[in-house]
Amino acid sequence: MRTAYSVETVRAAERELMARLPEGALMQRAAAGLAAVCARLLPRVYGARVVLLVGTGDNGGDALYAGARLARRGAGVTAVPVDPARVHPGGLAALLAAGGRVDAAVPPRADLVVDGLVGIGGRGGLRPAAAALVERIPAGAVVVAVDLPSGVDADTGEVAGESAGTAGTAVRADVTVTFGAYKPGLLIAPGASRAGVVHLVDIGLELPGPPEAEALQHADAARLLPEPTETSDKYRRGVVGIVAGSARYPGAAVLAVAGALRGGAGAVRYVGPAAVAEAVLARYPETLIGPGRVQAWVVGPGLGDEGGPEVLSKPLSQPVPVLVDADGLRGLDAAALRARTAPTLLTPHAGEAAALLGVAREEVEAGRLAAARRLAARYGATVLLKGSTTVVSSPSGETVRVNPTGTAWLATAGSGDVLSGLGGSLLAAGLSAVDAGAVAAYLHGLAGRVASGGGPVLAHGVAEALPVAWRDVRSG
Repeated sequence: MRTAYSVETVRAAERELMARLPEGALMQRAAAGLAAVCARLLPRVYGARVVLLVGTGDNGGDALYAGARLARRGAGVTAVPVDPARVHPGGLAALLAAGGRVDAAVPPRADLVVDGLVGIGGRGGLRPAAAALVERIPAGAVVVAVDLPSGVDADTGEVAGESAGTAGTAVRADVTVTFGAYKPGLLIAPGASRAGVVHLVDIGLELPGPPEAEALQHADAARLLPEPTETSDKYRRGVVGIVAGSARYPGAAVLAVAGALRGGAGAVRYVGPAAVAEAVLARYPETLIGPGRVQAWVVGPGLGDEGGPEVLSKPLSQPVPVLVDADGLRGLDAAALRARTAPTLLTPHAGEAAALLGVAREEVEAGRLAAARRLAARYGATVLLKGSTTVVSSPSGETVRVNPTGTAWLATAGSGDVLSGLGGSLLAAGLSAVDAGAVAAYLHGLAGRVASGGGPVLAHGVAEALPVAWRDVRSG
């Protein structure tokens, strides 16, 4: 499990450790780890052209000390400070003593560029002088960010000025070397897309309490996936009830059923209009039709105008988990959800979350962690907030999972319906709402990559790729 901690927590742990170490020892640990990663990225260190973009804080000091280590191994290292009067003095002295040099301009050619402009405490985007250096990074150079790409908010992943169709100003790194712990901004878009491959360097921090966020890896998903035994029958494996589809959106029911069947459910029971039931049976004759025993419900995909509190009332009154998506989210009764004893999992996209919170969609997109936590607290439910980074929050907000898998091609009609069915099957198998949401998002993202192969994907292709993703996770 990758665990990410807030800037405040990391800073406190750093202060506690520095009080026990000789002066400068912690920075030397960070610089050693940074230099080691940089060296591995170069075909050879001797004779390599390395450029350091140096800010005014400790982040710049890390870059300078790492540059000194590379210079001692024969690299040609040039430091370009954003403010020559405010360069870390110890780091600068070490670089010059090792044979490095300082220049006012970014060289036109480089094999590797180290981004040491702004550390994890940066807020509000890059200042003009720093942005000007970023714009001059030579084409073709490998870019390594120190702790976090400059211009990315460490706690939220936000990039100032970034919006739909508009790119904010921030470093786009090929590799990020982060120290002590992952930061949420490295896991959450758009920051995650700027970080490249993230290397964690252990510098000895002792981090108290629960993390701000965590991300599953294959081993975590494999541990949580249900597996049938020789004594399993369809009820032990879990039966999912699906309330979805309408005359206008019959395909949503088909796709939700597909996600549930491919997600390991022992059986899927469809409850909905007869005409939609016929469409479901034509595609999946294994489906049970009509009311009956279930271990979990999925309510909402494609209900259209037929969605709302009335459709939800019966599933919510039963002592089994309920996943609510799409049209089922309209008119939710917060008090009724908080009063439930069985788990509830809400799966809105940013627009639906904004409507439930009474805020603008842009506010949700800019603060996905905070929005998921607010929704979960308001409704007493686990919330899976879909989007460029899918976030799953427990009702208390103490457990937040950020999904690391997926592809931009998953932004296609019906993809969310498949995810709902998959999540419902995992709930029916006995997973907690947080685990079901996190594992469903993880498998869904992997299946999207398999189905896409780097190109457009259809939702039914994602459903068909779920067994491949499942086997991939199981095989490690």
